[in-house]
Amino acid sequence: MVIFILSKLNGVIKINRRLDKSKLHPTQILVLGFATVILIGALLLNLPIASKSGESIGFINALFTATSAVCVTGLVVVDTGTYWTTFGQVVILLLIQIGGLGFMTMGTLFALIVGKKITLKERLVMQEALNQFSVSGVVRLAKYILITTFTIEGIGALLLSIRFIPLYGFGKGVGYSIFHAISAFCNAGFDLIGKSRSLTPFASDPLINIVVMALIVLGGIGFVVILEVLQKRRFARLSLHSKLAISITGILLFLGFIVILILEFNNPYTMKDLSAEGKLLSAMFHSVTPRTAGFNTLPTDKLTTASIFFTIVLMFIGGSSAGTAGGVKITTAGVVAATIVSVIKGNDDTEMFGRRVARDIINRSLAIIGLSMGLVVVVTMLLSITESSHSFIEIFFETVSAFGTVGLSLGITSSLTSIGKIIISLTMFAGRVGPLTIFLALAQRKQHHKGIVRYPEEKVIVG
Repeated sequence: MVIFILSKLNGVIKINRRLDKSKLHPTQILVLGFATVILIGALLLNLPIASKSGESIGFINALFTATSAVCVTGLVVVDTGTYWTTFGQVVILLLIQIGGLGFMTMGTLFALIVGKKITLKERLVMQEALNQFSVSGVVRLAKYILITTFTIEGIGALLLSIRFIPLYGFGKGVGYSIFHAISAFCNAGFDLIGKSRSLTPFASDPLINIVVMALIVLGGIGFVVILEVLQKRRFARLSLHSKLAISITGILLFLGFIVILILEFNNPYTMKDLSAEGKLLSAMFHSVTPRTAGFNTLPTDKLTTASIFFTIVLMFIGGSSAGTAGGVKITTAGVVAATIVSVIKGNDDTEMFGRRVARDIINRSLAIIGLSMGLVVVVTMLLSITESSHSFIEIFFETVSAFGTVGLSLGITSSLTSIGKIIISLTMFAGRVGPLTIFLALAQRKQHHKGIVRYPEEKVIVG
């Protein structure tokens, strides 16, 4: 099975090598690569041997599941633990791993295994996939990402096995531990617990909660940040990106914990009957999971309306760049927030941690936020037409969850129409590669047009 998937990855690499001779921009190759992996996954999941019933799930449902896995979202039309065979679950797990690390990073692993040389064009695609400003060192960074990922996932699986092996037996317990460790670190949110319960049976379990939360945060904080922390060890020596990622992550996690604890403390459908420890763990977990993880220990559809809307905000922001998380990214939101503060203070520059943020970064951040909001608005309107049987808040929540590659749902995913599933699939795909693609497209456009023409400046009344 693994050999088959790796051979398909080799096919993706060969496609990229043929594209080396074309005039396609590396960003376009990146998008085509993700689409190719999704298509391969859909074809595999559509096979009868992938379902326990022995019947094909149907191509649209298979495509939806493959897109959700590769885009590390976690939205599902069927229960992962009870519908799919071991073959289907392994395919989903491999798609999650490929999607979380990026197909080029996994392609690098395959190239290293078989001893293939990584071409310049492939390095350029890797540069863009990893959000780096230079092609120098991208292969070394990819190697570091692979080592770090497998190490963290291995430790996570080992810790989870302490609980899962006694519950499910050795073989099944080990399988569950590996699956959930990878799903958590890749911020995917797929689970095998069954009956669409996610991790709600473990709402008061300290081990499961702490391990899964740690995996989610580590995966979502970004590989560059982890590398810097390990190398420099002191906050003052970190780059502005790492300082911003760590600071805003901490603020959002603490704020989310306080808000959810207050809003759900006496909710009879979520926290009211939990112990004090259970309430604290649940509030912490629900603060972490909108980092685009998708797991939940509280029944999402039973949350108060205020909690649901607050979760939507957290899902839209997402996690950090150059990691496994989605959303507009916390660094993007941080730059925009700092710019707003600078405008209020009357400052000409956007400053953070004693550093001035470049104007092009501010412009790109504003473009990402604006275009992302536009996408969410359009998709929500379309789903309001195709899924008229559902409430607006359910549709809005589903849309932002898909765009942010989160995977939380108010329970409407399985009842979406075929058109609705296609729309959500496209939204998940756009959420996984869209902001990055927009960022790179703007950078490319600037390089091509900078200095050709500058029109006279004129004032515009705003506000």
